[in-house]
Amino acid sequence: MTPDIVIIGSGMGGSTLAAGLVGSGAKVLILEKGQQLPDTPETRDPRAIFQRGFFRPKEVWYDAADGSTFNPGNYYYVGGNSKFYGAVLIRYRAEDFAAMEHEGGVSPAWPIAYDVIEPWYSRAEQLYRVRGALGEDPTEPYHSQPYAFPPVPDEPALAEVRARLKQQGLHPASLPLGVDHEAWLRRAKTPWDAFPDTRSGKMDAETCGLAAALKDPDITIETGADVVRLVAGAGGRIEKIVYRKDGELRELAPKLVVLSAGAVKSAALLLASKDERHPNGLANSSHVVGRYFMNHNSTAMIAVDPRFRNDAIHQKTFGFNDFYLSDGKGGRPLGNMQLLGRVSGPVMKAGAPRAPEWALSLLARHAVDFLAMNEDLPDPESRIRVDGEKVVLQWKRSNMAAHQKLIDVMKERFRAAGFPIVLTKPFDRRTPSHQCGTIRFGSDPAQAALDTDCRAFDHRNLFVVDASFLPTSAAVNPALTIAAQALRTADHIRRTELLS
Repeated sequence: MTPDIVIIGSGMGGSTLAAGLVGSGAKVLILEKGQQLPDTPETRDPRAIFQRGFFRPKEVWYDAADGSTFNPGNYYYVGGNSKFYGAVLIRYRAEDFAAMEHEGGVSPAWPIAYDVIEPWYSRAEQLYRVRGALGEDPTEPYHSQPYAFPPVPDEPALAEVRARLKQQGLHPASLPLGVDHEAWLRRAKTPWDAFPDTRSGKMDAETCGLAAALKDPDITIETGADVVRLVAGAGGRIEKIVYRKDGELRELAPKLVVLSAGAVKSAALLLASKDERHPNGLANSSHVVGRYFMNHNSTAMIAVDPRFRNDAIHQKTFGFNDFYLSDGKGGRPLGNMQLLGRVSGPVMKAGAPRAPEWALSLLARHAVDFLAMNEDLPDPESRIRVDGEKVVLQWKRSNMAAHQKLIDVMKERFRAAGFPIVLTKPFDRRTPSHQCGTIRFGSDPAQAALDTDCRAFDHRNLFVVDASFLPTSAAVNPALTIAAQALRTADHIRRTELLS
């Protein structure tokens, strides 16, 4: 039987939207390119993950600047990239929804205010069983509901680091995390950040969103289904989904299509589905599909104190936003700081292959690892294109002066906190985990591909619900914002499509 709704992709957007459709009575089918991630020894082996790239797909994208190829690290498993995420489920700050001036330009206002999405943030936090604490972060926006669970506690070494930073006048705050850390550590004593989740404690799109959705017998998933094209009819509706399964092409003709393949792949699919009536690709009369690509400016900062011994296992428990809304002196915003998952010698060796692992492990024993992250501003010339089956990335980084200021001010703070050596390593294009913005939503169809409910202006039975819709990247992890909007869109579908 033909489903009423087909969702393309089972990541944070697709699985959460499916959860929002539970009990609606609609027949929902999720098409997922990948398979369920198997629980093998490699899932907790840092050498396999970081040095050998065991889980990275055999895929290349192309750099528009010189035509070179790179492996982007997009993951194709049930649950999508969330299977490998650091489980930070943090809200955008309320100020992120208004226009904000940065060193590199203006971050535009959203077409909706924080108050509109706030109830859906709360529902997403409940669905993903977020552990956190209110009252620690001065930039925390209003919450209509408290967190359901207390925060993941600091390990003793990290409690010392938190105390040192507080002595410097900073406000380290418990990260809101979607992880049952005790269950995670029972499987193996490893970090969870960048380690794949085999249903052993991380609250990701599969274990929460999809698990909730599949309790409804009307919602099913088909794996190994690679969607290659959408077909639009003369009236503008999406009439067919063409996908490849077991080496053959198949077709579906649902009433509604929800595209949730990720910011790059969703845009690539719309561009690749061009036809005579839509020569620039589907949903693209505004010419914004593929444009405004953003991916946070991110740098790993390793603070070293020869007297300090870091025996932490997972480490990722707190961050701080003292420089999120300003530089701390009334100047423009710099960005977010948060702990990385524990960076061990085997992890470091992936970025320093000539260094002996024993020496890197010695360094790691006296170091604590942070991520410096700031906003990548939307630029229409930062974009992805398709050339046949090739994905071509033209990423024009922005706001890098602010990023460097954040690194510089944090070097000063870390040294003042007793860490005399601070090493840095920027994240490159192989880490697209925060990619967003390529099918932006808005109130003006001349400037956006989607309306504020994530429905395509050009195709009334097409919704796009993943990081593509984000009009700005802000400077915090996007997963919770994607989940909140997915629940909001699911509610819209229930009210306007399934009851009409």
